[in-house]
Amino acid sequence: MKSLKDLKQIKGDASFRKFYRNKKNKSIIVFANKEKNKNLLIYDAINKILIKNKILAPKLVSQNYSNNFIEIEDLGLNTIYQLLEKKKINRNLIFKNIIKILNKIQSIKDKKIKNFKYKFYKIKKYKNDILYREAKLFPEWFVSKKLSKKKYIKFNYHFKKEVKILLSKLNCKNNTFVHRDFHVSNLMYFEKKIGIIDSQDALIGNKAYDLASLIDDVRFRTSNKFKEKVYNYYIKTNKKINLDKFNRDFLILSVLRNFKIIGIFMRLAKRDNKKKYLKLIPYAWELIDYRMSQNKIFDNLFLLIRNNFPKF
Repeated sequence: MKSLKDLKQIKGDASFRKFYRNKKNKSIIVFANKEKNKNLLIYDAINKILIKNKILAPKLVSQNYSNNFIEIEDLGLNTIYQLLEKKKINRNLIFKNIIKILNKIQSIKDKKIKNFKYKFYKIKKYKNDILYREAKLFPEWFVSKKLSKKKYIKFNYHFKKEVKILLSKLNCKNNTFVHRDFHVSNLMYFEKKIGIIDSQDALIGNKAYDLASLIDDVRFRTSNKFKEKVYNYYIKTNKKINLDKFNRDFLILSVLRNFKIIGIFMRLAKRDNKKKYLKLIPYAWELIDYRMSQNKIFDNLFLLIRNNFPKF
C-alpha cells in the first residue's frame, strides 16, 4: 500500500474506523485504531462466511494488522439507498431482491471460519442480555439528557423492567445469521448484484431482527403501506413461519432496536460531536410509536414514554 497521501479518504460511518479508496488497486483501506479485533479480524471473518455462501461481500486483498489496517475489495460507489432515491426506479422489485438476499443470509449454516491470522472465529449468540444492554442506551444517553435526575432514575427503573418483560416474550430461536445493521445504506449495487458491507457485528440470533432493521430503517423513510408490503413479501417467501409468534418478535425487536438507535445517535452527537445523526431521531420516534400501537404488549411502555415525553 502507498502512503496515505496517495489515497482518497472517503466518507465514514458511525464507528471509529477510517476508509480510504485506492483507485489503482480498486480497493478500500480500512483503518481501525480502536476495536481492532472487531473492525478488522472479525469483519474479514464474517465477509469470508458470506462469500463462502455465494453472497457478495468485500474480499480481503491484504492485511497489516500490526499497523491497524486491512485492504479489501472495493464494491463501488453506489449504495442501494442511492439507487432507491432515483425517481424512475422500481422500489418493489429492488426490495424483492433484497428479501432474496436476506433469505440467503438466513440460510447460512456456517458459524465459524479461520480469520487472516489463521485462528478460528466462531460467531457468538445474540442473547437477550445483549439486546437488553443495547436498549439501555436509550435511557443512558437520551433520557438522561432530557429529564431531571429524579425523573430519570424513576424512568430508568420502569423502562428496564418493561424491556425485560418484552425480551421474555420473544419466541424465535437464536439460530439464524443476523447482520444486525441490515439496511439499504449497507447494501451496495455492484456489477448488477447486491453486495453487503459493514458486517463486523454479525451474530447468531432472531430471524425477525434483520427484517425489522430493513423495513423500519431510520435512514430511509417509507410509507406504512410499503412497509407492510415488504413484510408480507418476506412472509410469502418463508411459509413455515408461525405468523403470530414471528410478528410479535418483529414488533418487539423493531421497537427495541429504534430505542437503541436513539441512544446511539444521541451518544454520537454528545460524545463524538457527530450532530448530523440528531435529525434522524424524530423518525425513530415515529417508528416506535407506529409499532407499539400494533400490539397490547407495549401498553405499559407506551404509557411510560407518553407520560415522560408528551410530544412523542
